[in-house]
Amino acid sequence: MLVIGSRVDEIGTLIGDGAAFYLRRDRGGRYALELHRTPVDLIEKRVRLVGTLVGPDIVNAHGVTPA
Repeated sequence: MLVIGSRVDEIGTLIGDGAAFYLRRDRGGRYALELHRTPVDLIEKRVRLVGTLVGPDIVNAHGVTPA
């Protein structure tokens, strides 16, 4: 289990839900994302998320790229 402040490097599907974004993780579960830019071209596609865990299942995303 990750603790707040841990580095996150995950693969999954980027989900858009209104103004919110989530990563549906390949390993199960999902992360709510704090994004610095909106990657609308990657919604519903497999992506790699790199970021920092800032709360329970909340990641501040440093990068979201195609997987």
